[in-house]
Amino acid sequence: MEPYADAVVEAAHGVMIALDVTAGAKRPSFPAGYNEWRKSIRCQVAAPAVGGKANRAIVDLLAETFRIPRADVSIVAGHTSSSKTVAIAGLSKACVVARLNAADT
Repeated sequence: MEPYADAVVEAAHGVMIALDVTAGAKRPSFPAGYNEWRKSIRCQVAAPAVGGKANRAIVDLLAETFRIPRADVSIVAGHTSSSKTVAIAGLSKACVVARLNAADT
């Protein structure tokens, strides 16, 4: 099985991605590895987890990684947790997994 495939699920208008987020990291990184136990992709953002700054940084980082508008990325669960579920509109699971694998090299 491809890395990251278990963390990405097809949804009605795109995909849902399970993230394991580290806020306040030295530099942003996505994907920053894979948590096999939680079946989630690690994401590191430099912004602190205060006042929604980390959540905005996550949306920015994912939009940049997948080369899509910020409006197509939304956090649907885990707004105040390090475990988050993010919806990406307009992309297929195969496309997301391929871009994650390409970004990881």
